[in-house]
Amino acid sequence: MKSILTSIAAGSLFAALAMAQTPSYTVIDLGPANNPFSEANYVNNNGFVAGIATITGGAQHSMLWYEGISGDIGVPGLGGPNSGAGGVNESGLAMGGAETSSKDPNNENFCGYGTGLQCVVFLWQNGVITQLPTLGGVNAGYGSINNQGEVAGYAENKKRDPQCPSGVALNGSGPQVLDYEAVIWGPGKNEIRELHPLPGDTVGVAFWINDKGQAVGMSGTCANTQLPGPAASAHAVLWENGSVTDLGNLGGTANPALLGVGNAALAINNRGQVAGTSALSGNTTHHAFLWTWDTGMRDLGTLPGDIVSAGLGINNRGEVIGNSISPPGLPNGNPHPFLWKDGVMADLNALIPADSPLQLLTAFSINDRGQIAGLGVTSGGEVHAYLATPEPPVTCCGN
Repeated sequence: MKSILTSIAAGSLFAALAMAQTPSYTVIDLGPANNPFSEANYVNNNGFVAGIATITGGAQHSMLWYEGISGDIGVPGLGGPNSGAGGVNESGLAMGGAETSSKDPNNENFCGYGTGLQCVVFLWQNGVITQLPTLGGVNAGYGSINNQGEVAGYAENKKRDPQCPSGVALNGSGPQVLDYEAVIWGPGKNEIRELHPLPGDTVGVAFWINDKGQAVGMSGTCANTQLPGPAASAHAVLWENGSVTDLGNLGGTANPALLGVGNAALAINNRGQVAGTSALSGNTTHHAFLWTWDTGMRDLGTLPGDIVSAGLGINNRGEVIGNSISPPGLPNGNPHPFLWKDGVMADLNALIPADSPLQLLTAFSINDRGQIAGLGVTSGGEVHAYLATPEPPVTCCGN
């Protein structure tokens, strides 16, 4: 039998080896310079970044960045002032959400901009913007895009649901009137396919679709589901082959009284590994998780001193990125971006040079090269999009 000292020594050696294998990163501030806000939502394997930046006058526009070049793809848009890019695939097909010029007849504020305008999902390619259909309702929201040109998201139907919240939600959306369902758009023009929620549930949201057509998201009722962002519902789910699977939980369920507390599957890689967030017993906190068919849901915990976390992205190597937040949690705790790799969760700020242009706040996406996109804060207090690249570079790309 091993002695206690032998066990402690072995544990220390394992931790040291794991830290030695964790890469360091160089950080690029994607800007724009002297701009109060930008956000990087996605980075593909070619290094293209999709996100958002404010423009003169304060509106937000969809942005693409690549090797020092940035482009505003929110012009001409769909008639409304605000938009945001959520992803871009390896063929250069981008997608996101945008306001139209039409008022929402139910004043739902689905996008959370506070303008009262309708909000829809769009595709962008070579300067051409195409609006995607809904399920008969007014609004829709985006999740992600795969390399087949399929877009995961959610769209309103025509059903008025008295269980929907009649006031403004904690994340700024609402009041909500209509039900909404998870959908996949494409790959054909104007194709839309509804993904049904779990039996007994009435609404759903799809956040991610991989290249094999597997989609993940959340399922619940209009009463217990928080629209993005941060989003949460009663169940984290996987859709594949025409069926929906409940991925389980870490002991808790949805708590609409607290921002982000609930269960949601937020990303899936081509190996079928799923990252997300799940409520703990008591329904006051939530942790990042990694789920596989073999192991079920694994609690990834938080960074030291933090109380809540969420796994926001996963690459094909099984590396998970996301957010870990100090007490009291959302919305007033301090966010710390994490990288979970080989069983170890590390603060990204500990893996970048001391003279980096930003203090990193959130990690939203990681590609197969290990590049991470998110947002951070400059020394002057501006919140900017960033791209963090591991050193030495990682060979890409595995499936």
